[in-house]
Amino acid sequence: MRLSRYFLPILKETPKEAEIVSHRLMLRAGMIRQEAAGIYAWLPLGLRVLKKIEQIVREEQNRAGAIELLMPTLQLADLWRESGRYDAYGPEMLRILDRHKRELLYGPTNEEMITEIFRGYVKSYKSLPLNLYHIQWKFRDEQRPRFGVMRGREFLMKDGYSFDIDEAAAKRSYNQMFVAYLRTFARMGLKAIPMRAETGPIGGDHSHEFIVLAETGESGVFCDSDVLNLPVPPADIDYNGDLTGIIDQWTSIYAATEDVHDAARFESEVPAERRLNTRGIEVGQIFYFGTKYSDAMKATVAGADGAETAIHGGSYGVGVSRLLGAIIEACHDENGIKWPEEVAPFRAAILNLKQGSADTDAACEALYKELSAKGVDVLYDDTDQRAGGKFATADLIGVPWQILVGPKGLAEGKVELKRRDDGSRENISAAEVVAKLTS
Repeated sequence: MRLSRYFLPILKETPKEAEIVSHRLMLRAGMIRQEAAGIYAWLPLGLRVLKKIEQIVREEQNRAGAIELLMPTLQLADLWRESGRYDAYGPEMLRILDRHKRELLYGPTNEEMITEIFRGYVKSYKSLPLNLYHIQWKFRDEQRPRFGVMRGREFLMKDGYSFDIDEAAAKRSYNQMFVAYLRTFARMGLKAIPMRAETGPIGGDHSHEFIVLAETGESGVFCDSDVLNLPVPPADIDYNGDLTGIIDQWTSIYAATEDVHDAARFESEVPAERRLNTRGIEVGQIFYFGTKYSDAMKATVAGADGAETAIHGGSYGVGVSRLLGAIIEACHDENGIKWPEEVAPFRAAILNLKQGSADTDAACEALYKELSAKGVDVLYDDTDQRAGGKFATADLIGVPWQILVGPKGLAEGKVELKRRDDGSRENISAAEVVAKLTS
């Protein structure tokens, strides 16, 4: 992508309404624009990152055996009355009347609808286990939306739902999602810690929130620092095998949100030097809620003995749009964003330091064409902006690799390759740059 032809509305000044780093940087980097309180338009740069995060979530869900579908944003109120949640959910639910006076709601979550879909088609235990998910926009009418995409009213979410014949099978599904979430967040460059948590309006008695430690987080958390050193399961993990060893390893070390924190246990189990009491950002949550929805909505299957059996369910959410804010909170410096490579909007940026010079123009064009042909997401800054401005833009938007092409280096057959993450630089040939970025 040539920057001269791209839509990248960089802001020089920090907007007054931005309270935290991620909100400031997303606005300044031209990733989002506020259209109403807690509601944002996703501009091209932000959308590129959003799509990459969404794809990682999708790949790890599919790898774990979940099946994608897509449910609508609007739901019938009658479904929620069946489960008993319509009146209980509260003012965060946006309730709507259509022209025929039918009561609808803009879905904050989809337990009712997925249960209605399930009961319409699945009749036998032989069709279980089943795990269905979608990635869809949600709306929760927050009283005080703030912190940009971290606490917006409209947000993109992956929500998945498992259906099993009994509690033991449901716990296996829960464990599969537990492991899939560890892998998902690690691929994005995040250390997300699973912590015991309240179930809230979803219901049930077993839940973990996946928390990224950050002082700007909304959740108070308590954990043993040893949890930060645990290994993430590999890509070739057998999801159909016994995962209890991994689950036990991660859950045997103390980690809890403030809602379920046990101060006495924390002090007795965790040595003082390993006690962490900080704040964190929730990026995902998983729930086992048993037969709560199947009982209320009569979702049953014929068991092996022919008797009708209420299915056991679980739900699994990932805040896809919220993850952009969480990643920025964890990966930035005073100059801007430092995207992990898997989610970066562009992997490399070519900075032409003397636009209009025949030598630098030709070298940049050749690099741009070769890298693009080899599948590298590359942004070519071919604008007339001064070199300092180009450096600032590349640092602000967080491109992992910057290729600096200037007349002095070209005279020696070299370009400068800068790594955004640690600021390291090396002078190498254009061919070596291509080899490094495509290896």
